[in-house]
Amino acid sequence: MTRRRLLGLAALVAALLVATGAVVTTRLVANRPAAPVAGPSTAPPASPTPAPTTASPTPPPGADLKGPLNLLLVGVDTRVSIPGWEPHADAVLLLHVPAGLDRAYLFSLPRDLVVDIPAYPKARYPGGRTKLTHAMSYGSRVPGDKRNPSTAQGYELLRTTVSRYTGLRIDAGAVITFGGFDKLVDTLGGVDLYVDQRVESRHRRPDGTMRTLTGGGYTGPQMVYQKGTRHLTGWQALDYARQRYTAGGDYTRQRHQQQLLRALARKILDQGTARDPQRVEQVVAALGRTLVYAGGGRNLIDYAYVLGGLPADRLTLVVLPGAGVSSGGAYRGEQLKPLGRDFLTALRSGRADAFLAAHPSLRVKN
Repeated sequence: MTRRRLLGLAALVAALLVATGAVVTTRLVANRPAAPVAGPSTAPPASPTPAPTTASPTPPPGADLKGPLNLLLVGVDTRVSIPGWEPHADAVLLLHVPAGLDRAYLFSLPRDLVVDIPAYPKARYPGGRTKLTHAMSYGSRVPGDKRNPSTAQGYELLRTTVSRYTGLRIDAGAVITFGGFDKLVDTLGGVDLYVDQRVESRHRRPDGTMRTLTGGGYTGPQMVYQKGTRHLTGWQALDYARQRYTAGGDYTRQRHQQQLLRALARKILDQGTARDPQRVEQVVAALGRTLVYAGGGRNLIDYAYVLGGLPADRLTLVVLPGAGVSSGGAYRGEQLKPLGRDFLTALRSGRADAFLAAHPSLRVKN
């Protein structure tokens, strides 16, 4: 069976982190008891009373968090119906928030990026140079228990690998699985997305049912996403973001998943979801067990609060150009081109805006 691709899923986590911070504030304020109000009195005071002391206000969640912050967002292929199936990192995104916490950059790393994965004793992995996606699966192995791989362990090894490759400290992150994503988008009422090129689905028929999978591939009528602004339901949004067998291949797929993120963030903000506790509870409930949060000792609320004031239009989508790597005529994976690696250098030194101004082709416009 062909592996499922989860591309847009991790992007949703970023949308929630960025957009739900305001509702955390609302809920905390709303749940505090109101101070009692004294009624009118005609009796004069017995004696002058000293001015009441004002208690120091309780600092908001994450008040001590300072930028820059780096969040690792991972979409995994995990087949819960198959015992022992190891999760594969099919979408690897980084959200970088500079020191001022007033803007953010989102970019993807190719799942097939050739990297050095360090040794990981917990999983008895000796280390090696291979595709980035394998860091999740190798790290998830639990010695003596092949039927129950650990997604948390896989994330730990992937986080270390990504941090070493990019030179960025990873402060927190999340892993989200295939299940529940289409339900989540439907909970939001669908999403409006600009489809920037014609995309044919390998997996779905026009009515949303799965195409027939045979030994020669998928057969039957295909769902087609035509260029232009489209309103997508949950299954359509996921299906569109999964497609990589199209012009531009996996790099086009990375762009589409980032565009889906921005569309979801805008939808959450435009609906006022971030200031409606009941709506946020519906959104979080739709995620259920499909989300694994890794905060490095920090509560998710801390990051949600800090990022809650970030407008969607200050979220810059960045595409890092890459190319295939071959050895002996055989495909080994992907590597970033010098321009992509130079962006990482600029990001680390706080010069991302200037670098993007000099290289506008790296910005995802739609």
